[in-house]
Amino acid sequence: MNECIKNRNEKLAQKVIKGIESRNMKGYYAKDKEEALNIALNLIPEGSSISKGGTMSANEIGLVEALKNGNYNYINKDGKLEKRAAMLAGYDADYYLTSANAITEDGVMVNIDGNSNRVSAIAQGPKHVVVIVGMNKICNDVDSAMKRARNVAAPINAQRFELSTPCAKTGSCMNCKSPDTICCQFLITRYSRHKDRIHVILVNDTLGF
Repeated sequence: MNECIKNRNEKLAQKVIKGIESRNMKGYYAKDKEEALNIALNLIPEGSSISKGGTMSANEIGLVEALKNGNYNYINKDGKLEKRAAMLAGYDADYYLTSANAITEDGVMVNIDGNSNRVSAIAQGPKHVVVIVGMNKICNDVDSAMKRARNVAAPINAQRFELSTPCAKTGSCMNCKSPDTICCQFLITRYSRHKDRIHVILVNDTLGF
């Protein structure tokens, strides 16, 4: 990555972290994927129960693999538990791993969801939430964050899951009511009533969608 871009991202990240922490959440900056992985592992004690939403970012920094292979109770939705049972178990996990579809410069997170297990777990349930966010997801304000979630993240994820939605075909939101729509629930996280329940790790890299 170009040094000027790195320096710009680091300065912007400090602004975002200030916003995050004004909202009763905890913010961290990682200069690369390796540092992000170390920050996350230092947050999660061994023996903790862990679940996750459909986050690519946690996979991309190596966190999911590290937890699966480590001394943790990793609740695997693709494992032995029936999928719904695993989702329900995830609500009682010590730590929930996720990302954000977008985050504003003043620390507001925007997420959209189809099955809604991810947005509901961010809002309530797991004791702690660890959010891995690449600098590519930072937006000026909530309006631009919502547009990013609907016009960038949603079409790509619809294609990833091989869904038959208009956005999967056109590449942009058509405000559809398709049976396959993944824009069923919108979560705007502007404040956490429970101090430091939500930990946001900003990574100086392009992660997720």
